[in-house]
Amino acid sequence: MKPEQIKIVKKTWKILMGVDPKIIGDAFYSKLFSDQPSIRKLFPHDMNQQYTKLVDMLSSIIMNLDHPYIVSPGIIAMAKRHSGYGVKPIHYAMVGNALLWTLKEGLGTEWNQDIEEAWTSWYQTLAEAMIQNS
Repeated sequence: MKPEQIKIVKKTWKILMGVDPKIIGDAFYSKLFSDQPSIRKLFPHDMNQQYTKLVDMLSSIIMNLDHPYIVSPGIIAMAKRHSGYGVKPIHYAMVGNALLWTLKEGLGTEWNQDIEEAWTSWYQTLAEAMIQNS
């Protein structure tokens, strides 16, 4: 990722941190499950804790974008957990699409091409790390 993309991701995530994690999580997972109903079985019936886990995980990774060595052990552990849940490499593209849609909806008129490119770059980097370490 380019340094300016890191700044964009951090700045836009701060905007979304003012939104209740349940709203972000519900929007994200509703989109994911609507687009990919077969993925629903990989998640618990009650999603309330999952919403908070999603936002906490994203926050942790994003806060440390300037210090990737801090995140790496966490990403490795997360990749292994996800693999144990049955997550396959193909799922990462599906999750990325739902995440970008959620960000676009959440940012509304703030969303632009630079933001989309920054988040796409960030997610691709994360997904590649997750796949390599699963």
